Amino acid sequence: MSFSQLLRKEVNSIWEASFHHPFVKKLGEGSLDLECFRYYVLQDSYYLSHFARVQALGAAKANDLETTNLMAQHAQGTYKAELALHRNFSEKLGISIEEKNTFEPAPTAYAYTSHLYRAAYEGHLGDIIAAILPCYWLYYEIGELLKGSKPDEPIYQEWIAAYGSEWFRASVEEQIARLDAIAETVTEADRERMKQHFVLSSQYEYSFWEMAYTLENWPVEKKEIEEYAK
Repeated sequence: MSFSQLLRKEVNSIWEASFHHPFVKKLGEGSLDLECFRYYVLQDSYYLSHFARVQALGAAKANDLETTNLMAQHAQGTYKAELALHRNFSEKLGISIEEKNTFEPAPTAYAYTSHLYRAAYEGHLGDIIAAILPCYWLYYEIGELLKGSKPDEPIYQEWIAAYGSEWFRASVEEQIARLDAIAETVTEADRERMKQHFVLSSQYEYSFWEMAYTLENWPVEKKEIEEYAK
């Protein structure tokens, strides 16, 4: 069994929880409240802007120029493909420039990106791939799971099509192969740390659906802070 297969087995119960989360199930059915999806788009755009930076850090930490080039292409792909999709969603959902400029990430979005940066700055390329791979891989499996779904909401159809695409599948398989290759060259302690990154990111992926579905906010809102300051 490859390292990636061992990781997939390790997180199976977490991913099953994601597959059955009401955000994912209702998106496939077309019954998800658009306000939840709108909130998700704002939070995910923030997440992806940092995800691309972590991919770029992976390019910087690569030991060979070919891998540097490929990781840089992944960062560009996040910008060109996924963030372009979000810009399209933003227009259709009426998300204004002012709203984007005043946006503040929810606790889960902030914590998840902070986890990625910690893995990137403290570890090597294997740590980075292990931390970012659940975002690729889980979304691909959800895209496959929902591929036959035909929600009435066109935005949900676009979302499903994006993550069930051949382009996205190829990106996922490339990163899985890269992680397996790195795992063969590092120590057991490295592999254990990489596994921890992968598991934690899988937990955050589940929490991201929950964050969007519940419109998560900080426990003390800004207006309350202002009141306490008086």
